[in-house]
Amino acid sequence: MKTNIRQHGGFTLVELLVVIVIIAALAGLSAPVILKQRKAADRTEAINNVKQINLSFIDFDNDYGSFPDNDTAADVKDATGSSLNFGGTFSNDYFRQMIAAGTKSEKIFWCKTSYSPKKGDDIITGEKALAAGEVGFGYVMKSQTDGLGTSSDPGIPVCVTPLYKAQPNWEFDPEPYGEKAVVLRIDGSAKPETIRTDNRYISIQGSRFLQTTGDNTPWGTDINPVLRAPQPRGN
Repeated sequence: MKTNIRQHGGFTLVELLVVIVIIAALAGLSAPVILKQRKAADRTEAINNVKQINLSFIDFDNDYGSFPDNDTAADVKDATGSSLNFGGTFSNDYFRQMIAAGTKSEKIFWCKTSYSPKKGDDIITGEKALAAGEVGFGYVMKSQTDGLGTSSDPGIPVCVTPLYKAQPNWEFDPEPYGEKAVVLRIDGSAKPETIRTDNRYISIQGSRFLQTTGDNTPWGTDINPVLRAPQPRGN
């Protein structure tokens, strides 16, 4: 008596379609989780880097009496003989003073944003130092010409990211870090701050925002902060 034994040579078309649908469904469920984890990792990297910037700020203040500003640019040139360009209105120009004064790596000034696609180098050469697209942080000054310093109020912000379209208008991009911004304050604290999606501002108290000046704000009545944006690639 012969017995017919059906042997599977492979998957049928229906079986393959079922497998594909299951894989696609699993990928769809896991993608938001992976994206959230990636944004959290990028945010953590930004916090770690800005804390390194804070250490450089302290060293710079000890040597030049404040954080980088228009007056310290001349002092750094005289003290170091650097050929780096400190003139300009981008945060790159002010951070470049810190490179000349002894900060060893450009990489601490980078964080992942839409306008900073390239990390800087550990080996810094000439006009290539902190080139356009290599800085992710905006730099806060207490006026158009004067920088803050370690003697300023500890709660005052001095570095912020990610700026919306690299503009100095205090709007923040909610996309890179999951609707969070990273803010470094004079006291060295660096933590995520929530970005409002309706106006891209950082809310600090009801209808008050990070850039709001006056009583009950980080700035008080004496400071009208100026935000220097990073120089995006192509500028």
